[in-house]
Amino acid sequence: MRYCVRHSSTESEKRQQNNLFGKSYKDIVQIIDGMDASSFRSKQLYEWMYTKGTTMFQDMGNIPKDLKQRLEDKYVIDYGRVLDNQLSEDETRKMLIQFDNDPRASVETVFIPSTYRGTLCVSSQIGCSLSCRFCHTGTQKLYRNLTPAEIAGQYMIAAWISGDYPQKENQVRKVSNIVFMGQGEPLYNFRNVSAAIELLTDPKGIGLAPWRITISTSGVAPLIPRIASELRVGLAVSLHSADNDLRSEIMPINKTYPLPVLMQSCAEFVKLASPKNRRITFEYVMLDGVNDSELDAKRLARLIKGLPAHVNLIPFNPWPGSAYKSSSPERVEEFCKTVEGLGIYASVRQPRGDDILAACGQLKSDYDKDSTEPHGTV
Repeated sequence: MRYCVRHSSTESEKRQQNNLFGKSYKDIVQIIDGMDASSFRSKQLYEWMYTKGTTMFQDMGNIPKDLKQRLEDKYVIDYGRVLDNQLSEDETRKMLIQFDNDPRASVETVFIPSTYRGTLCVSSQIGCSLSCRFCHTGTQKLYRNLTPAEIAGQYMIAAWISGDYPQKENQVRKVSNIVFMGQGEPLYNFRNVSAAIELLTDPKGIGLAPWRITISTSGVAPLIPRIASELRVGLAVSLHSADNDLRSEIMPINKTYPLPVLMQSCAEFVKLASPKNRRITFEYVMLDGVNDSELDAKRLARLIKGLPAHVNLIPFNPWPGSAYKSSSPERVEEFCKTVEGLGIYASVRQPRGDDILAACGQLKSDYDKDSTEPHGTV
């Protein structure tokens, strides 16, 4: 496929500099104006790129030949390169995507199909700086933030592989929802994540509804209200403990933004959010003997009571070298019943893609320093 083509280092540098994909409509208008082309060509070019998913200028039927050539001489449309594409027994798909021909610049992206929706779990950073003790990504040092093109490119690649492109009349999207629950902390890359969401939700282009997108954060409290006021998308909070000391132990970010500060920011989010996005999902990984007691369940219910909330209980998905094991199914069920008995809606997430290390908390892309090829830890 076109987004998988190899390029030399020199050409890759040119492509990174001149990648047209990831540009906003305003950017495209300025580019077309700079080429002294008719202004309506901006809309045509933008639609070819984002509505139709076209990656070759020569395939853009209503663009004049001379403009196609000038665009081709200066720009490319590049989503990234798929290095690995694994399909789980349950139809979950994990893709290892490389950017800029850089062995270190690779991320894992996961597509989870179900009966009524298809959810794409995208990454926002290469590696992560948070070092949550139960998360595989936390063992990979932060390399850099992803650009808007690299974030939105994960969607385009998944949409092409899933058959959403080329578009057909009255087509129902297979990739219908996006969650920022892959590698990295989205709110530590707020500017680029914001720009990517603007591309993904622009009705002139890709056109996803904002309520179909959810940002999951480990608790960067000052930026949580802006998810509602500026991005207009949903919020999920990686909570994992309602005890401040325990949360600081397993999630070091809690030392910077402790639970009282985090919960105040969640309350601000609710005030600012639209009716479709007001409910917050609180993610809670179930760690045997760590955070799964009856007392832990009561603390959780007490902490979030009064907020429009859904607790998503996640049995721990093991990864090589992990120090934890999952709570038993019986303990998870009892925990869920306790939370629900205290008036909080709760459910248990069924693991998807764990046979290919694509389940929650298992993602990690890495590279061998002596090799030019990145690889997924699978």
